[in-house]
Amino acid sequence: MRIYLSLLVFIVFVLGAILFVFNDKASPVKEGEVQVFELTNGMKLRVIENHRAPVVVSQVWYNVGASFEHDGITGVSHVLEHMMFKGTPEHPAGEFSEIIAANGGKENAFTSKDYTAYFQRIASDKLELCLSMEADRMRNLILDEDEFLKEIEVVKEERRLRTDDNPNALLYERFSAMAYTNSPYRQPIIGWMEDLESMTIDDLRSWYRHWYAPNNATLVVVGDVDANEVFKLTKEYFSPLPIASLPKLKPRREAQQYGVQRITLQLPAEVPTLIMGYKVPVLKIAEDENEVYALEVLAGLLDGGDSARLTKNLIRGQQLATSAGAGYSLYARHEDLFTFSAIPADGVTVEQLEEAIKQEIKAIKQTLPEQKEMDRVIAQVLAASVYEQDSSFYRAMQIGILETVGLGWQTKDKYIEKGKAVTAEQVQQVAKKYLVDKRLSVAVLDPVPIEEADVQASNAHAGGRHAN
Repeated sequence: MRIYLSLLVFIVFVLGAILFVFNDKASPVKEGEVQVFELTNGMKLRVIENHRAPVVVSQVWYNVGASFEHDGITGVSHVLEHMMFKGTPEHPAGEFSEIIAANGGKENAFTSKDYTAYFQRIASDKLELCLSMEADRMRNLILDEDEFLKEIEVVKEERRLRTDDNPNALLYERFSAMAYTNSPYRQPIIGWMEDLESMTIDDLRSWYRHWYAPNNATLVVVGDVDANEVFKLTKEYFSPLPIASLPKLKPRREAQQYGVQRITLQLPAEVPTLIMGYKVPVLKIAEDENEVYALEVLAGLLDGGDSARLTKNLIRGQQLATSAGAGYSLYARHEDLFTFSAIPADGVTVEQLEEAIKQEIKAIKQTLPEQKEMDRVIAQVLAASVYEQDSSFYRAMQIGILETVGLGWQTKDKYIEKGKAVTAEQVQQVAKKYLVDKRLSVAVLDPVPIEEADVQASNAHAGGRHAN
């Protein structure tokens, strides 16, 4: 089954130029590592030449994901991702994957809240094969009802296994649904089961027709290739494809929150779990982008390895938690959450752990981090972005994410520059401004004894749980 992602954080590298070639835009002269091309039908191409090994990574990114969906069709982006492997008139169902495998390649796809992507990793002399098949299914997909009826059952079972029967995944899903009032981020990527039950093949056909088109796609190629040759192949296979009239999205800005929001789930589990989330800006919508980079450093200050405060103070020091972490994604499309997740140690209540995390936040608000600590954290944050460049796959992902959410691949340079410039005062200021109760949502997993869980399961089956 295809994979989907809730949260991916990746970034791009260096600079390029734009020249005009005939009626298509291109940058055949390098001014860095990324070479930029654009077809007349609006499709974007980004290429990085890497000749260390005779392989290539090819990724097609569509500017559509779960956050584009409306109530009643949640999960449609992910279901369509599954159906993209079900064939075209030229390549019957299953043949796409068989051809890639027969040529020694690997392929898959993923859906996130903000985008959907399809990728292959294959010998560089087989790139044309990948591009020809991606172009074929971009506009010629056969959305057969019988295939859909089989695949929707696969997706429903995926939901049962990954979410409904996974206490921590279910906790996070309900946490997101509670934390957001009207933001599309409140919807699960895989969709609500009720929407999957009522989904039709026409829902997919409409979604495919509106969003899967060259003027809504970015092709990223990284590997042992010649950028101009890649551009020629891209023009050959994708230029003839018709564009789509893309729907205009409503802003869907998150409504104001008026106090702490809480939810408790009683589920069969071995240990309790705590999730806390504060609503914070992201780079795309921030009024002051310096705050975003300060939040990134704040996350590293709290959860950046064994020397970070949560590990040092809550796990090793006070021994209040067996695990504790913080997370933040500055490249989301909409306002996001600065999250904390933790599991209390034996004899420690969830309430005590929540208070301990708040004390760590309070400590930053009251006392400026020392410069030595700031230097270590900033070095770690920036080093992580550099290490990712060793992987062609992740370099391609960095470009794809930034291009698709509308930030542009050049953002990597700003990330390094802005990250180095973050001060202790800025970190303290964003903690004071955003990590406050009127922005806080809390979710708790309260474990149910196994005997009670067995009764709940029996009642669920007796109540007619859907079979495969």
